[in-house]
Amino acid sequence: MAKSKICFICNDCGNEHLKWSGKCAGCGGWNTLVEFKERDEKLSGTVSGTNLSLQTLSSIGDNGGEIRHSTGMSEFDRVLGGSSLAGESSSASGGAVGGLVKGSLVLISGDPGIGKSTLLLQICEYLSRNLNVLYVSGEESERQIKLRADRLGINPENLFLAASTDCESIICTAVKNKIDLLIIDSIQTVTISGINSTAGSVTQVRECTNMLMRMAKTEEISVFVVGHVNKDGGVAGPKVLEHIVDAVLYFEGDKQVAYRILRAAKNRFGSTNEIGVFEMRDSGLAEVPNPSAMLLSGRPGGVSGISILCTMEGSRPILAEVQALVTKTGFGQPRRVANGFDYNRLCLILAVLEKRTGLNFGTYDVYINIIGGLKVEERAADLGVALALYSGLTDIVVPEDLAVFGEIGLGGEIRSISNIRERVRECKRMGFERIIVPKSALKNLDKREDYGISITGASNLKQMFSAVFKEVPKA
Repeated sequence: MAKSKICFICNDCGNEHLKWSGKCAGCGGWNTLVEFKERDEKLSGTVSGTNLSLQTLSSIGDNGGEIRHSTGMSEFDRVLGGSSLAGESSSASGGAVGGLVKGSLVLISGDPGIGKSTLLLQICEYLSRNLNVLYVSGEESERQIKLRADRLGINPENLFLAASTDCESIICTAVKNKIDLLIIDSIQTVTISGINSTAGSVTQVRECTNMLMRMAKTEEISVFVVGHVNKDGGVAGPKVLEHIVDAVLYFEGDKQVAYRILRAAKNRFGSTNEIGVFEMRDSGLAEVPNPSAMLLSGRPGGVSGISILCTMEGSRPILAEVQALVTKTGFGQPRRVANGFDYNRLCLILAVLEKRTGLNFGTYDVYINIIGGLKVEERAADLGVALALYSGLTDIVVPEDLAVFGEIGLGGEIRSISNIRERVRECKRMGFERIIVPKSALKNLDKREDYGISITGASNLKQMFSAVFKEVPKA
């Protein structure tokens, strides 16, 4: 007879423990362990099952690729993988390249109030023209969803609403009504009646997602699932949730800033290097097709401590404004603050500047800010940050027609970066006349192409400062 084995599972990270404790050994969370009974059945000597039908890779025919539907937002389609499939057709967009794959399960996560539900409700207006869409909410009533739709000024056709938390009923309704797209907001509120645990627990989230995945693949119904985040910013629930779904999208941004970034952390049908940029307005989320112009708007002139860098977000080059404020400290320990830039990377750049160029930041507070709420993680941003710091310390204004990008090594050298041609073209398109790049990266430029912009190569920081200010003054 089958026996029940009792273990304890962490609600935050999904780690299993043999006995209960106040603190999870995996993630360090307190009071996150819940009891779970697992059936332990011993295998008999004979194994029962059906014989699987085997196929070789060469015998599987090509059906022309997966069927994709456009969401009506090119930025959303880009993140889902539609932008990299130029030349293919979509059954729902009349020849345009779509992003949503038929029969896929997509998880969208982000901070509360960041705009996840708003984005999904907006794409329903376009998708419902050709598809039957079912929006199921476990957190809002149908009336509340209608009020939000009226506030956004949308009136989707073929959009069906339901307020339910029963996973089995949701799937049965979607199959019987021949739904093409199912949206569940959120997965932490959905439960299976046969599982004896609360909504949002590890078991409920895992089994509900598994059931939705089986329905998506067998019935070819596309599914969007909204997921909450924990205190660390990751998807709440077991980590296996991200392994089950086809795509994991993160909605990033500061709620105090109007701009939002949709980033793919996993995508079985496209690249994970693409991002989508949106602006939160009174009428909902609006696409930002030119993020560089958005981030550079309102740039002050004649102010020291400001430089322009070029970072790659996926296959898209983006120009961003970095501001540095260097002031005399009033404390024994100077402050270091970085907003939108890695704090440890800032400390490293400061140490290199002091050691290799003779600058002294030891008695100054240093503040770094990337304008527009953008989080820059690429090493090519090092040169822009270093130039802003130098300008802030010496109070010398950086020319407004200049952009820089490159990685800084511990020896003060400027190391090569990738995608230099795309970065140069973006700088030219945005009206910049001069750029400074790593000297070792010049060989990657196409000498037959006229970029129409002055390109200067620098091997180290001193050469870069000399190229910018002609004569380097002493700090």
